Amino acid sequence: MKPTIYDVAKEAGVSIATVSKVINHTGNMRPATRLKVKQAMERLNYRPNLMATALTGKATKTIGLLVPDISNPFFSEMARTIEDRAHEAGLSVIICSTDENEQKEKKYLELLQQKRVDGFIIASSFHDREGLKRLKEQGTPIVMLTQDDGGLGVPSISVDDYKGGFEATSYLITSGHERIAIIAEHASSSRLRIYGYKEAHASHGIPFVEEQIYKTTASTENGKFCLLTMHEKGLLPSAIFACNDLIAIGVIHGAKELGIRIPEDLSVIGFDNTILATTTVPALTTVAQPVADMGRKVVDLLLEAIETKALTNEKVLYTPELIIRGTTKNETIAT
Repeated sequence: MKPTIYDVAKEAGVSIATVSKVINHTGNMRPATRLKVKQAMERLNYRPNLMATALTGKATKTIGLLVPDISNPFFSEMARTIEDRAHEAGLSVIICSTDENEQKEKKYLELLQQKRVDGFIIASSFHDREGLKRLKEQGTPIVMLTQDDGGLGVPSISVDDYKGGFEATSYLITSGHERIAIIAEHASSSRLRIYGYKEAHASHGIPFVEEQIYKTTASTENGKFCLLTMHEKGLLPSAIFACNDLIAIGVIHGAKELGIRIPEDLSVIGFDNTILATTTVPALTTVAQPVADMGRKVVDLLLEAIETKALTNEKVLYTPELIIRGTTKNETIAT
């Protein structure tokens, strides 16, 4: 049974009114009393219910969406699809950017629990696994998006990252490129894309070196920095597979600074097929994720879990698609 405000009052040795004042940050009291109440809440793992509808035991018709960075076009496009689908079902969405920071993850999980959201969509890598485990143990519906945490035992929606990495790299190899670098993120999805990159080399009998594998966080600045690093080290390849479009566009910006022509001197492939992919000159060759399908499906799975009160372990894996545009050159065709 979940602890109540009465339990907190008894644990702290104060009145219910005092506990209420601490929860709502109202009234005057000695700092020691306020601290005593907060410590009692921590010991009991008490989460105050700040929504009136929850006091009656009704659903709040609200879900929480945690993403690494809402300014990343992939996550902003995904969030819009999720919001639209949720709106169709009569739900509101609270969106939080974690910046892949564990302290922010803890903060937002607690905040959304206080607001008694009906369920959570967790996008991309998540460091606070203990927090997710506690949610599951409490029976709170969770669906993972763009990743699959098999140890957690909750539904997940993702794309076949291994296949995407394999096909992007294979396309470059069959186009005549043998010096191919990869710029990845510190995420489970990128680990699979790197695996696909390595397997594509192996299947075509072409060696790769670890120095061709770069890891960073998703931003145009970091993509540019990685290219400048390759150039300074004298390790500039003939092609780069970037594990998201932001990094790929940063590579293109860096190439222009260095006077490197795209795709004549350097071919570039991104991943995600965000709106940015069509705004570059030339337009970006990239691996497309079916954002609309994934966004709708993740809401549907969460709704099912909320309505049935059943926690399943369903895994939905979508197939990526390589979209050929202007940033790749086929070296096997004479020019």
